Amino acid sequence: MMEPMLPEEVALQSLEDSALQLVEAASGLAKRIHPILQNSVGDLVRSMNCYYSNLIEGHNTHPRDIERALADDFSSEPKKRDLQLEAVAHIHVQKMIDEGRDPAVWPATAAYARWLHKEFCERLPDDMLWVENESTGERHQVVPGQLRRVDVEVGRHVPPPNEDVPRFLVRFDRAYGSPPLSRLRQIQSVGAVHHRFLWIHPFLDGNGRVARLMSHALLKRLGIGTSLWSVARGLAREEAEYKSRLVAADHPRHGDRDGRGNLTQSGLLSFCRFFLERSIDQVAFMEGLLDPSELLRRMEIHIEEEVRAKRLERGSYMVLREAALAGQVERAQIPMLTNYEERAARKVTSALTKRGMLVAANHRAPLRLAFPTDAVERWFPLLYPNSPGGAP
Repeated sequence: MMEPMLPEEVALQSLEDSALQLVEAASGLAKRIHPILQNSVGDLVRSMNCYYSNLIEGHNTHPRDIERALADDFSSEPKKRDLQLEAVAHIHVQKMIDEGRDPAVWPATAAYARWLHKEFCERLPDDMLWVENESTGERHQVVPGQLRRVDVEVGRHVPPPNEDVPRFLVRFDRAYGSPPLSRLRQIQSVGAVHHRFLWIHPFLDGNGRVARLMSHALLKRLGIGTSLWSVARGLAREEAEYKSRLVAADHPRHGDRDGRGNLTQSGLLSFCRFFLERSIDQVAFMEGLLDPSELLRRMEIHIEEEVRAKRLERGSYMVLREAALAGQVERAQIPMLTNYEERAARKVTSALTKRGMLVAANHRAPLRLAFPTDAVERWFPLLYPNSPGGAP
């Protein structure tokens, strides 16, 4: 019913240039960012990925609300609080992936999907763990990590009957394992994994989120994905195209020249290409945003404005600049960087840490650059839809 799992070899080869371009671009991005600074960028990208993944699900959680939730500052409004808890759950799971605290099993497997679903859903409020059948009004509870036990419809797509889901997942595991697929074929087929998982729709709810986290983990395991970029932004910014290509890959085969399976090979190939192209776009976007000279220029303009408004101390930019270039700044360096005596230098440090622009493990540890939402809006234009100068 869901064959082909991969486009035929000749068709798949048409994606080789895109796959190799993605490998090269991702490798170049990782080399440009100081390893320590990558931790701070990772925090930023996880929040961004969560924001855009929420958006695809129709949940618009403002970046400031996500930031507050990460600081354990939740809204008293129940719906907003639920969305904040959902955001924290998503970021928690992605951080486990980024830090290598996820299971050792291959990401494109049912076992890994169940782990993702369990880790994510266990942190959701109870109100978000119920699904209502629009036709009957019957409510079903979502059990973290449990395959669905009822039949569902997703738009026009009718996924396999619930009793057949385990068999489809066995085929899923066998098709996308590593081995038998080579690394290049795995890269070319990330989009196929994403689509076929959604086609099976193994869980009662949360399949879209699990699919995107699975793609993130799969790219990381293939040595391409890092905490520095996320395909979710590209998918969300072209949400209509993303969803229409998913639907197109659901269609039956269009005649004898459209592969040898039940489903369209051309539709699957088109989605694989779309997924790779969006990934390349997002690596390029983050590379431009993190270009050291441009990032420092934006930071300097913003910090000078904050100093003139007396919200930060003079000398703040030089401290942030050192943290950006060296990955961190030792506290003992700050008097020299600011040309201040120790007491005045401590005022600079205090103001920057209070604003969340510098963070440290403890009061004696080196300081590293951080990206609070008010700074992100100035230092990383276009990251979010309503950033200054940004497009919707």
